[in-house]
Amino acid sequence: MNVEEFREYCLSLKGVEEKMPFVNVADRYSRDVLCFYVGDKWFCFVNVEVFDFCCIKCDPVESGELQARYMGVKPGWHMNKMHWISVYFNRDVSDEMVRTLVKKSYDMVVKRLNRKERERLL
Repeated sequence: MNVEEFREYCLSLKGVEEKMPFVNVADRYSRDVLCFYVGDKWFCFVNVEVFDFCCIKCDPVESGELQARYMGVKPGWHMNKMHWISVYFNRDVSDEMVRTLVKKSYDMVVKRLNRKERERLL
């Protein structure tokens, strides 16, 4: 998977928008972070220049299981380590599993949107 395929997949999910909210920070890596939002909540982000991993929301129990199973799943970079994971590309996590985890993250965020926002997505 490359950055464009990843981006296209994220944008294929209903109601998703993308933003680069850190363009004015000093850290070069953070400036190149592209965040994917549903409503006003983000569910995933990736560095578009380096494209080394994506950071996604994850159920805490599943997070531990994934980290035990895959070398390419680590605690979320710069995020709450209980609720976010970093999934490294080109390791032992298949592209299909990456898409599955991104979709689960999206679903978790959609579920927490208010009723009006969820209905707008349907």
